[in-house]
Formats: sequence, C-alpha cells, structure tokens
Amino acid sequence: MAYRVCFVCTGNICRSPMAESVFRARVAEAGLEGLVEVDSAGTDGWHEGDGADPRTVSVLAENGYGGDHTARQFRASWFQRLDLVIALDAGHLRTLRRLAPTPEDAHKVRLLRSYGPAADDGLDVPDPYYGGPEGFVKCLEMVEAASLGLLAEVREQVEGRAA
Repeated sequence: MAYRVCFVCTGNICRSPMAESVFRARVAEAGLEGLVEVDSAGTDGWHEGDGADPRTVSVLAENGYGGDHTARQFRASWFQRLDLVIALDAGHLRTLRRLAPTPEDAHKVRLLRSYGPAADDGLDVPDPYYGGPEGFVKCLEMVEAASLGLLAEVREQVEGRAA
C-alpha cells in the first residue's frame, strides 16, 4: 500500500498545489513513484473545481514543474487513508488538528517548513495570493527547501514499511 501525503493550504490554488507539484517531482527523482502518493486540498471550499492560480502555474512552469490541478476542500474522513497531512501555515495546522477524528490523526498533521532548514521568519509559508509574482517565487523557494527534508522522512517511513 502506498504512503499517502496531502498538502493543505486555504483555497488549494496557490501554496498546496505548488507543494504537491514540487514534492511529486522529488518523489519521482527518488524513484519512489508507486510507493508514495501526493495530493493537495484546501481548508476552505471557495475555489473547489478551479485550477491553480495562474501565477502558481507560471512559477512552477518557469522552474520545470508541471501537473494538472483541480482545487478541492479537505475532508475529515480523509485522515483514515492518509499517512501525513502537511499544513502550509500555523492556521492550517490548527484547523486540521481540530478536524482530526482521533489523537492519532491529529499527530499526522505537520508544518511543511518544519522539515526545512531553520528560518528566522518562522515556519509559515506566507500566502502569496494578494501580492505580486515575487511572493510566488518566495513561496516556491520555501517549498523546495522543505521538500528535501520531507522526502527524507517519507523515504524512511516507506523503507520501514518494506522491512
């Protein structure tokens, strides 16, 4: 059975689809396709059915990432099939932990940047939606930096299951 990771932000059109795309690329580079499934969702359903923000799509394409995306809202019932739920900021972390049906499910929720190098600006990936393109570039840099540490954790979990 595949190890399942879901990235979650607010509307599932900026940060979480970016994290999903980057992490999917890291999983492929590591040869873990088929062993790790990557997904994303939003805490709110405002953009359900929409594609990713065009600025997200542009920054991803400029940096060699691809992927189709349709926004959707995270559901508490998903916890039973997920191994790891990655929040993009502390607000998402709190919301997801409140949604978790059990303490074990709440423990599955982690902040993305907790897997990255130490940062002076905290562990949140700031929402770039209301700013210019530079916010999306900065978001991508944060996501990429944390993805390597997250990949190491996921690889360890996957290898532990195989043992």
